[in-house]
Amino acid sequence: MQPDFWQQRWQQGRTGFHQDRPTPLLERHWASVHAPAGCRVLVPLCGKSLDMLWLAGQGHAVLGVELSPIAVQQFFTEHGMTPGIHTSPSGTHYTCGHIEIVLGDAFALEEGLLASCQAIYDRAALIALPAGMRRQYAHAVYARMAPGTRALVVDLEYPQNEKQGPPFSVDAAEMRALFGERWQMELLERLDILEHQPGFQAEGISALHTSAWRLEKTM
Repeated sequence: MQPDFWQQRWQQGRTGFHQDRPTPLLERHWASVHAPAGCRVLVPLCGKSLDMLWLAGQGHAVLGVELSPIAVQQFFTEHGMTPGIHTSPSGTHYTCGHIEIVLGDAFALEEGLLASCQAIYDRAALIALPAGMRRQYAHAVYARMAPGTRALVVDLEYPQNEKQGPPFSVDAAEMRALFGERWQMELLERLDILEHQPGFQAEGISALHTSAWRLEKTM
């Protein structure tokens, strides 16, 4: 998915991926990640996710990364926040309280910015990318994180031949292929959610699951 695709989605208001509440899998399983108290959490392709507010409410500093200026503006406006703004080689930084969002490319973040994060929360980034870009993304972000980094990754699984993403299907085998070499992995929960997703049903999807994975960087 090229940047123009996501820019257009936000411009047209086609943001069905945005949730009006924090992700239940995040609420249930973040404690299992054992992220250091108060650490900085990277949220790639963050949009205007309420998950950032939830993480900040747990005492974390949050570093979101987003391509769409509309998403960034809406996040701060909808929550009555007036961010400070500065620029860096990674992009334009909008900061208010414990939340900072970089308007920029998650594939091209500075080493120092990644090094400032001890945890990752990924609900919308991995599944937003086609297969080839998922490998590039894992190399550009996850492979550059320091050993000891913790992560919570939420994926979707469905027969990929039944739907043209995004979101794309990422099954357990691909999760292990992407992360198994450098990350210790644990499947925390896997749920059948098809009955709660009328949009997927309308597209003729025959099966739909979501999973939460705990990752810890080993090398």
